[in-house]
Amino acid sequence: MYCGSCMRDNTLTAALRAMGRNIKLVPLYTPIRTDEPDVSEQCIFYGAINIYMQQRFPLFRHTPWWIDRVFDSPTILRRVARLSGGESYRDLGELTISMLQGEHGPQGKEAMKLIRWLKKVRPDLVNLPNAMFVHLARPIKRELGIPVLCTLTGEDIFIDKLPEPFSRRVIDMIRDQGRDVDGFVATSEYYASHCCQRFSIPRNRMHVIRPGIRIDSPDRVSQSPAEPFTIGYLARICPEKGLHILCEAAGILHREGRLFRLCVAGYLADSDRPYLDTVRKRVIEQGFNNTFEYLGELDRAGKQAMLRSLHILSVPTVYREPKGLFILEALAHGVPVVQPCHGAFPELVEATGGGLLVDPDNPRALAEDIARLMDDPGLRQRLGCQGQQSVFESFTDKVMAEQTWSLYQSFCCEANNARNM
Repeated sequence: MYCGSCMRDNTLTAALRAMGRNIKLVPLYTPIRTDEPDVSEQCIFYGAINIYMQQRFPLFRHTPWWIDRVFDSPTILRRVARLSGGESYRDLGELTISMLQGEHGPQGKEAMKLIRWLKKVRPDLVNLPNAMFVHLARPIKRELGIPVLCTLTGEDIFIDKLPEPFSRRVIDMIRDQGRDVDGFVATSEYYASHCCQRFSIPRNRMHVIRPGIRIDSPDRVSQSPAEPFTIGYLARICPEKGLHILCEAAGILHREGRLFRLCVAGYLADSDRPYLDTVRKRVIEQGFNNTFEYLGELDRAGKQAMLRSLHILSVPTVYREPKGLFILEALAHGVPVVQPCHGAFPELVEATGGGLLVDPDNPRALAEDIARLMDDPGLRQRLGCQGQQSVFESFTDKVMAEQTWSLYQSFCCEANNARNM
């Protein structure tokens, strides 16, 4: 699927390179998948097949590296990734703990490979992509003597699904090994505060850099899309993202006699097909199946065409979203949003002025605010214009890149001063 964290990292890397900065984006587990040109390195570390084989079969912890490179082929990894999704959370819990053991665990060979590559590249700083890699901070600092940062983008959502004792053990290991990380980067004030508490991170080691998006054609809001009133959903199709809540709200609007179209797009894993079937069944029961449309997973052009057709967008997540890229993408097209009042949404809506907030898990409240925007085109236009202007000014890839590079420079300067003392 298009991964929000991969998309953010790829956009950030491309923007930094456009500024003339020397930066490398290194894929871990599998090749990244993004709807923009892929600017990542061709090499892959911690390849998904190798870490699985090393977990299950001790022999693979000692195989020559040239054999590992066969399984790290981007083509093979992409094919295997399409078949993933059937793992039990108990197995994933065991693998996560094994990974966090780092250079002393079953996947220790993978840490050695990455550090050997880093020695050849000789970076001034390394930014780990998530908390599952905090085990690398200590050996990187020992072998290269450089600052190590770690970005936090939603790890707790995965950790919370792990059964005990795995969940608690993973948190304890991240807390312990996180002490070796020089600084953490969160994508929202909400997630910064949450992670400081969850992973016992001192607040002075936490930095917030909100996501930014690439603006292809900065066209200002001009006119309302064609009728009927179109409600959009653009996210992965899964219970956590709350499509069922939006459909219940749409059912309320339908019973009130309102005319609308519900346009849904996003990645659908095989494991979530029963969920979509249940949602479709409920749509039929509520009588608006003729106005419900699932477009599948869209590429960049398809996504932009969909956004241009919307009057509003709503992704009423059940979990507390740490990023909200789909909010920024909608607002960039002048589409106001109606979102639950939790996670990063309140600060995004406040910062952009581009939407309304409702009580979480409340289809009635969601329907009422959607109806409010249906009935008030002027309000809808104002929210769309305010949101679009704010995104163009404060939530672009350039802004994100400038803030990130400034943070990197501060850590590198501090490290240089420490070495010269």
